[in-house]
Amino acid sequence: MMIAVYLNKEDFVYDIHSLVKAFYPSENVSVCAGTERIAAQNAGQETEAETLSLTFQSDQITVELTEPSAAEKTAKRTSTVFPVDFADRPATKNALKRQIYSMLSAYTGRTLPWGTLTGIRPVKIPMALLEAGKTEAEIASYMERTYQTSKEKISLSIEIARRERKLLDRLDYEKGYSLYIGIPFCPSTCLYCSFTSYPWSVWKDRMDDYLDALEKEIVFTAHCFSNRVLNSIYIGGGTPTTLSPRQFERLAVLLKQSFDLSHVLEYTVEAGRPDSIDREKLQVLRAQGVTRISINPQTMKQETLDLIGRRHIVAQTADSFRLARSMGFTNINMDLIMGLPQETLADVQHTMDELKKLDPDSITVHSLAVKRAARLQMFREDYTGFRMENTQEHLDTAAAACAELGMQPYYLYRQKNMVGNFENIGYAKSGKEGIYNILIMEEKQSIAACGAGSISKRVRPGERMKRCENVKDVALYIQKIDEMIERKQKLFADS
Repeated sequence: MMIAVYLNKEDFVYDIHSLVKAFYPSENVSVCAGTERIAAQNAGQETEAETLSLTFQSDQITVELTEPSAAEKTAKRTSTVFPVDFADRPATKNALKRQIYSMLSAYTGRTLPWGTLTGIRPVKIPMALLEAGKTEAEIASYMERTYQTSKEKISLSIEIARRERKLLDRLDYEKGYSLYIGIPFCPSTCLYCSFTSYPWSVWKDRMDDYLDALEKEIVFTAHCFSNRVLNSIYIGGGTPTTLSPRQFERLAVLLKQSFDLSHVLEYTVEAGRPDSIDREKLQVLRAQGVTRISINPQTMKQETLDLIGRRHIVAQTADSFRLARSMGFTNINMDLIMGLPQETLADVQHTMDELKKLDPDSITVHSLAVKRAARLQMFREDYTGFRMENTQEHLDTAAAACAELGMQPYYLYRQKNMVGNFENIGYAKSGKEGIYNILIMEEKQSIAACGAGSISKRVRPGERMKRCENVKDVALYIQKIDEMIERKQKLFADS
């Protein structure tokens, strides 16, 4: 089935597509504007699919929903016309999304937990309103009125915004910054993954070539930020622990030599895959001052691990966690994914019961998001019939287990194409929250990012955020490292 959206001019295309897709997550949503619409009409495509037509005029927008009926060769139409002021684009966008939401909600019989919100950072809204001195009641009223967000999600977002503000109070946004180091290699590629990562088996003989280029970028970054205070370091991927102990020590020693680490509040390494962890690597991490690591099971059901391409067994997750604990790691995060193929609510409960036995310091609960670049999306015909279910009950089961462990939600973000149209939430015990996780979402501090596929962000009070991206391809990154450095130099020229 295809959902066709036609616009008489190209405006708000991304927002419209994202909202319609939220109602029809498993369908192909096609958006045509201007001449594309005329071509589609001439080809007769409008009669072959459920159609949403938007006509923009000088001071109003008409939205029409058409449901084709092949049997009667007629179409059922529902339409609405509403006034707008195009000079106020945010208000116009919100009004348009409310009308589409209302129409599709009535037609499908569905409501979305986050209403018309389709962006990845919904907590930024209550955060900004809290900083402006608004009360919780005023914020709740605004979010419900403007975005049709559910009371439960409004309450959750306000709670997290308050907690984030308290955690970020100790940071100096103007003089401080954070550092991200990308290691884009993994033991294998998971079925659902669309991150920039490359098979370790293919690149194992060229890892040092990558580190040579990365070292060059790190040295430049240290020089560029020599007059700033480094607040947090996050080494992510991929799976950073695909590096050998020698290679990781080389990287960590370089960071120590290049940066002043005396003000670093958090030094995280995303160890990630349990099959990439051993005692020698953990010894290097401890010796080099790493304070926080992630050991990510995703699920504690072996059949699911086999299905999604995680080449470790459940026992390895527990063994790696206990090994890290025995070596003195006191801040260990574990990532989970709700909505994995063929998983039931009982499987989620089993996973949470197993994690409660380990007693991690934080748990990040992700809702599965299937991106275009993931194998699960690219080769859909191979996975026909897979059940991917994620409900509020799934998330509540995880939340209840986290509460039993003494954890509270401290950061939240969303992604496109999330199963159930929910969110990702980080839970943590007091004092174990991931500072970098909050910063990457709230965009309140500059982040210098090094490595293939990484994105640097320049944040200044009163200015629009600026960013630059490194190329994703590892070979191209190695070849064009000087160009990557030049991009960063332009971005942070007057920092």
